[in-house]
Amino acid sequence: MATAAWVEVARVFGRLGLTAFGGPAAHIAAMEDECVRRRRWVTADAFADLVGAANLIPGPNSTELAIHLGYRRAGWSGLFAAGVSFILPAVLLVWGLAAAYTMAHESAVWRVRAAAMLAGMQPVVVAVVVQALWRLRASLVRTRWAAALAVASLAAVLGGVSELAVLAVALIISVVRAGAWTEAADDDAHLSARPVAGLLLGAAASPLPVAATTTAAAAMATAMAPWSILLAFAKIGSVLFGSGYVLLSFLRGEFVVRQGVLTDAQLLDAIAVGQITPGPVFSAATFVGYLVGGPAGALAATVGIFLPAFVAVALTAPFVARLRSSHRWSSALDGVNAVSLALMTSVVLLMARTITPDPVALAILALSAVVLLFTQLGSGWVLLAGAVAGVCRTML
Repeated sequence: MATAAWVEVARVFGRLGLTAFGGPAAHIAAMEDECVRRRRWVTADAFADLVGAANLIPGPNSTELAIHLGYRRAGWSGLFAAGVSFILPAVLLVWGLAAAYTMAHESAVWRVRAAAMLAGMQPVVVAVVVQALWRLRASLVRTRWAAALAVASLAAVLGGVSELAVLAVALIISVVRAGAWTEAADDDAHLSARPVAGLLLGAAASPLPVAATTTAAAAMATAMAPWSILLAFAKIGSVLFGSGYVLLSFLRGEFVVRQGVLTDAQLLDAIAVGQITPGPVFSAATFVGYLVGGPAGALAATVGIFLPAFVAVALTAPFVARLRSSHRWSSALDGVNAVSLALMTSVVLLMARTITPDPVALAILALSAVVLLFTQLGSGWVLLAGAVAGVCRTML
């Protein structure tokens, strides 16, 4: 019976991993339809609790929700079956696209065509993040205090402060403000706050693995050792709250600014690939890993970015009810959500610099933003239109 349950879980989430386009919100809606309405694995109230629990821990929310649902349905075997099945289709697709992307740079003809397509998609990626900012602003910044924290965090990031340090300080301030640690007998706060805070503080205090800075051309070669890639992505996966779009800020800070093994354009290409494939946007890490470390780097990046999500869910799944009902910890997480909005805003401002000199790219950005904000057209179609526009531009 247990075996049948985890096989069912693997089949359901494998199908969702192949068909769930549209980002975390669309993934959550698909899981609600599949697991609550159709299969009745959990009640609507229990599903809402799991969504809340996924928001209280670092990592990709929709992936963590899948892992939680697998645990509810089939225990520990279901936990792993759901997570792996949901992640694997996207990872394999992105891996193949990364290999094709690398080979295209070795062919003059395909290099021109690929560059034209991606140049058309890059401003659309910025527009997708703008759309996410607009739709998430109310849920991420609910109070004046959170708004002030978001503004201060944005100023700190733009001033060169590490994203990890900003998150760590914001969490400390939020926890102290909420009084989550003032009463030693408050088991809710101890169970929910300390593991996450420990991850943040430990990551911020430990040194980032440093590799020799390379030129943009060298970014297509094996520039980092797999172990360094694994550590870098595990650190990011351990402290990243919010949607996959926040990942942009951390990837840029680590691989563009500190390591120097990627360019802004290559990072936008990676995010574009994560957008046009189904499943979690965090699969963009596989693309980045391939660019900076080849196949071994892709594997290391994939394990590093997703492993903390499995660990976090495994640690918190038995205590979901207590975590979700802790008003103090929920208040403290408001501060972290505000910082997530600030990080996404910094990405828009910094990435936009790569397209501002180009009036055609600016036009694509503006048109894409209007379409995404005021129509129901999915981001995948807009990205495809951007790719077509990029190719057509080279034919004029």
